[in-house]
Amino acid sequence: MSRIHTKKVSMEIRHLIYFKTVAEELHFGRAAERLFMSQPPLSRQIKDLEDELGVILFFRTNKRVELTEAGKYFLEEVVEILQNIEHSKTITKQIHNNISGEFKLGYISSTPKRMLATVLKHIQQKFPYLRVSLFETSTHKQKLALENGKLDLGIMRSPIYSSELLTTPLFEDPMVIVGPTQIAFSDINFFNESFISFNQKYASEYHRHVINTCNRMGFEPKIVHQSNSMSSILELVSQGLGLAVVPASTIKQYPHLKLKTMAIEDIDSKTEIILVSNKKSKNSALGEFMDCIQKEYRKFNAS
Repeated sequence: MSRIHTKKVSMEIRHLIYFKTVAEELHFGRAAERLFMSQPPLSRQIKDLEDELGVILFFRTNKRVELTEAGKYFLEEVVEILQNIEHSKTITKQIHNNISGEFKLGYISSTPKRMLATVLKHIQQKFPYLRVSLFETSTHKQKLALENGKLDLGIMRSPIYSSELLTTPLFEDPMVIVGPTQIAFSDINFFNESFISFNQKYASEYHRHVINTCNRMGFEPKIVHQSNSMSSILELVSQGLGLAVVPASTIKQYPHLKLKTMAIEDIDSKTEIILVSNKKSKNSALGEFMDCIQKEYRKFNAS
């Protein structure tokens, strides 16, 4: 008596890819072209898959191909399975490339927090196993931390003088004088007004820039309050405790504060926001961070 051997088919990822392609095209010829194979082997693979499942996935006629109800359900499952496989491959590659440790990002206090939040959400989706540590601190402290390898990337104000660091311009930010809404700039004598500024020791370059800007306008600012935070400076201004010389972009971040601004007609008063990294940095996520920050700053400035 002869023994009949039956072929045992085991479902593989390629079967799922073949099925999904045919389900998208609803045409075996076009699906075969997409898969860079001939039609007969593709038809056999789909038949093997149906035999493995014990169901009919497609209604086939001379004129059309349609998914059965079982086929429609299986397509939803297959799409999810293939997406999960791709996700797992991405995460595995990230772990292999060490994108699962810590990324240290420094930024000055005038950095738009909404923009920063958008960047972090994007990075979290792109690198779910990467831990991001944030450090709000002055340009000078960021520079030292970048040179010492204690930061991976910094958002700060130029100028930066260091042979170890790379700088990427983000945008130029004009300076303005800001006061409470009830003030009339045309009626005031800046010699007699109180000013609020960053602490000289905390942000020496910025403090010097403010003084120089006022000097070019013809007066010496009487600084009565100092702070290490842009939000605190603007809060104090809104409460009528003094005027301040600040970058124009910062005003957009605090629409709830009652502030009035006066433009400064002095090209040298502009300040430049830059991205700074160490030339020797090997962090695999650095490029993605830089691209995302540049993109979000462009959106912020266009708003």
